[in-house]
Amino acid sequence: MNALKAARVATFTYFALNGFLLGMWLVHIPTVEDRTGISHAELGRLLLLLGLGAFIGMRVGGKVTDRLGVKLVVPLAGVVCSVTAFLPGVAFDQWTLAGALLIFGFGNGLIDVSMNAHAVVVERHYNRPVMSAFHATWSLGGVAAALTGAQTLGWELSPATTLGAAAVLGVVVSLVTARFLLNEKEEQHAEEPGKRRKAPRRIWIMAVLALLVMLSEGAANDWSVLHLRDVLDASPQLAAFAYGAFATTMTVGRLIADRVTAKVGPMAVLRWGSVIGAVGIATAALSPVIWLALVGWAIAGIGLSGTVPQLFSAAGHAEPGAAGVNVSRVAGLGYLGVLAGPAVIGWLTHFVPLNIAFLLPVGLCLVAALSAGVLRAESTKERVSA
Repeated sequence: MNALKAARVATFTYFALNGFLLGMWLVHIPTVEDRTGISHAELGRLLLLLGLGAFIGMRVGGKVTDRLGVKLVVPLAGVVCSVTAFLPGVAFDQWTLAGALLIFGFGNGLIDVSMNAHAVVVERHYNRPVMSAFHATWSLGGVAAALTGAQTLGWELSPATTLGAAAVLGVVVSLVTARFLLNEKEEQHAEEPGKRRKAPRRIWIMAVLALLVMLSEGAANDWSVLHLRDVLDASPQLAAFAYGAFATTMTVGRLIADRVTAKVGPMAVLRWGSVIGAVGIATAALSPVIWLALVGWAIAGIGLSGTVPQLFSAAGHAEPGAAGVNVSRVAGLGYLGVLAGPAVIGWLTHFVPLNIAFLLPVGLCLVAALSAGVLRAESTKERVSA
């Protein structure tokens, strides 16, 4: 295996690790909630600290990655994220859990930005789109966590034991995989050191588009199941398929999005992906029957699947010497969208039915489609298939 292929596999590994660590926390939420004796409402407030920590980690991670280089920061971030993933497992009240989630969020944000920055480096060397597949691997890491967590919970292992084992595994994987990463620090800063080639206006437009698209993703993730159960009177078991349909087509879409991007370009993927996402969410929201709503959520997943990777990739390629900072801007604002989506939809349900509230993400997707021209510079002419 040559150095570039090894670096690509290493990047897949870090994305999968991040998805696995976050997924291991998610499957242990009910157990940790019982252990700490907090209510659902208190848990909801504490989860905001996870988001705050991630946002801070992204902002710090972008600057550190550009200063020290991806080869050093990515494995360091992997170790930090792994170690901090253990902390919620030993929390014993709301205060210790609050601190644990804030620190774990920081570790998650740190690895999120640095591994995406390295993905940009790998993509630059391949000279063709490869970003979407990395994001698909993140999702597969979450699936692995769900299966692993289900088994360990069946064995009645404590969260401290399981998350501790995940932390040790993560540290080992992070350190072993580090040697295969590319070192682009010198090359990045050799090009016009200390000078920005473009004003950040285009980057901030990408960040806003990431917020719009990821807000729509967050709404689908958190409200699709309740939509089927409360609006269409589906059974809990059948309602669960709403999220399953969305998440499955999202993962499959990301596995094939790189080839599509190579043929039609990132602008088309963002534009038509957002349109398809809007059609899917609208179909689900306005459907009078369960089966059509499931089809709608599946369409939404396939449509939105390739949009965010295009924005991350474009931000990273815009200025090689500031890839980390630019990715952190887009990822950070996008992450706020993920957090805001469920809350905004919940607020709207005080005024309109849940299915009508879904028309907001429909509108946001259409705005993203109309604004996709910001990626026009990311022409496939610049990334001809190797």
